[in-house]
Amino acid sequence: MSQENPLILGIESSCDETGVGLVRGTELLTNTVSSSMEEHVRFGGVIPEIASRAHLDAFVPTLQQALADAGVTLEEVDAIAVTSGPGLAGALMVGVSAAKALALATGKPLYAINHLVAHVGVGLLDESIAAVTQGGQLPENLGALLVSGGHTEILRVRSIASDVELLGATIDDAAGEAFDKVARLLGLNYPGGSGHRQAGTRGQRQGHQVPAWADHAQVHGNGRGSRPHRYDFSFSGLKTAVARCVEGYEARGEEVPFADVAASFQEAVLDVITAKAVLACKEQGITTLLLGGGVAANSRLRELAHQRCLAAGITLLVPKLSLCTDNGAMVAALGAQLVMNGVAPSDLAFAPDSSMPVTSISL
Repeated sequence: MSQENPLILGIESSCDETGVGLVRGTELLTNTVSSSMEEHVRFGGVIPEIASRAHLDAFVPTLQQALADAGVTLEEVDAIAVTSGPGLAGALMVGVSAAKALALATGKPLYAINHLVAHVGVGLLDESIAAVTQGGQLPENLGALLVSGGHTEILRVRSIASDVELLGATIDDAAGEAFDKVARLLGLNYPGGSGHRQAGTRGQRQGHQVPAWADHAQVHGNGRGSRPHRYDFSFSGLKTAVARCVEGYEARGEEVPFADVAASFQEAVLDVITAKAVLACKEQGITTLLLGGGVAANSRLRELAHQRCLAAGITLLVPKLSLCTDNGAMVAALGAQLVMNGVAPSDLAFAPDSSMPVTSISL
């Protein structure tokens, strides 16, 4: 197997997207995704059992389409990479089982990789980002802000193949999950991020009893050094504030300004996410920040991140939207980096880990 430009097949099934991607070194050949999102709309959130069944139905057609689009065969693939965690246990099991079956049938080495680190790997595939990187490598002093339905993390990436550090994470709901729950409360469409984005363009961002929950000292520093959970997030109190806000309007017999409340909630969430990410970068000597995850589709998040990174002298990298959401290409990209760095493949006895820590890049 060539370690210079290996052809990697990537498989992603951590939530409701069945993704198969093919990457040769840092060149994206195809990124094929089948989503079961429409099947979850009436529930206002992802139902794990439905997602798992959808992966079973979608995997073979998605694999066949990806191979056809890339113009390659399974025999030509050098290695297979699959998301082994974190994610929904049943959904992960479908992808891992499929990857193991392919590895056994073809004799190809298999890499069980971390879903979150794979989100950083897309920075190697995006043409616009490649223009500011050198030699197909990620920049030095790199951080990542990952914002999705299941995860909200700030990472430091010294080496995507061997050294990733978790700086901050949500201690309850992820940002996307909070968007979904508040969207149900406000009668907005699922997924919640889309509903808030649409409402946010119509509503007023301040003045509707939705607090910017993070206190000034925790976000901007208290002058007494670091404190526990300095870069962590919590959105449970903010969700409660939205519920109390809506109840207050209803108790007074007033019409609830849903668009304004949604816009205020969105602003409070995105304000603290971007503020803490920039704070972490400044304090940890990070000079380049990559924004990833499905919530990166939110234009207000991109706008705030751009403004604050620019003011702090931090270079912001934002992959195109098709690479921000969960996909097999990002899995293949990380797999290629492991191969090119001489990392040994995984033992086929591994099991998916729904709470796989970000420091475990592969199993």
